[in-house]
Amino acid sequence: MLIPVLAFIFVSLLVAAAALAFAPGEAATIERRLGEVVGGAHERPADDKPSYARVVDTLKRLGNAAPRSASEMGKLQRKLVNAGYRSPEAVAVFFGLRAGVAVLCFVLFATPVLMRPNLLLAAGACGLGYLLPGMAVGRMARKRQHRIRLGLPDALDLLVVSVEAGLGLDQAIQRVAEELPFAHPELSEELRLINLELRAGKGRADALRNLAERTGVDDIASLVAMLVQTDKFGTSVAQSLRVHSETLRTKRRQRAEEAAAKIGVKMIFPLVFCIFPAIWIVTIGSAVIKFLEVFGPMADK
Repeated sequence: MLIPVLAFIFVSLLVAAAALAFAPGEAATIERRLGEVVGGAHERPADDKPSYARVVDTLKRLGNAAPRSASEMGKLQRKLVNAGYRSPEAVAVFFGLRAGVAVLCFVLFATPVLMRPNLLLAAGACGLGYLLPGMAVGRMARKRQHRIRLGLPDALDLLVVSVEAGLGLDQAIQRVAEELPFAHPELSEELRLINLELRAGKGRADALRNLAERTGVDDIASLVAMLVQTDKFGTSVAQSLRVHSETLRTKRRQRAEEAAAKIGVKMIFPLVFCIFPAIWIVTIGSAVIKFLEVFGPMADK
């Protein structure tokens, strides 16, 4: 009787906390009353939102109510930016999603929905649900960085052609951003953000450093350092870009060779546990059956 009672108390506290988090604030109350006075299309603004927008608002409220630390905020925001989520509300939505997944996992194992209630298993599922969103964001960030890393040599080749054709570095970056959306959309978006920062009045070195910080790709960080040094010392941009492009292609070929060298080690476990048993059954199974048919009666005698 103790486990169901504790589960009921825990779920009740979570529901009460969620109710406090989702309660409309003063601004929402004022907006609702103004909508009632004005009438018409502003009578119920929340109903005009699509379902996904209401879900995002709910997660945002829950995330704003969740506790957080300054160090965690900085690391998490950088990880979200690396994954492509640059909105100021992304952190709050992530905290709300993490809390919602943790509560859902706890409720599924603490109530008789999937199996017999088990408080210890529910606590473990709650911890796993708390970690899953962070693992998913980290995986998305790594995949996005890999796509950017693969598209960087092609972008450098276009930059070299544009600079040698007479364009300045800023115009060449803008031209490359216009040419890459179909093949490498992530890299094209990052280059487009450089152009927006330059138009807003930010210096070229600061805009390039922001590119390296947003992506978190080591190849882009080395490219930014090379461009900043080239601009500082007045050397040839086209020649520096050409040498750096050849270096990146060499590094990409070396990464491919390294991945190919690891295939033999990675194939050991599938071969041992999946392929070899089937081969043994096919090749030796008939001989074993024949052996039992011949020597079985002799063993009985």
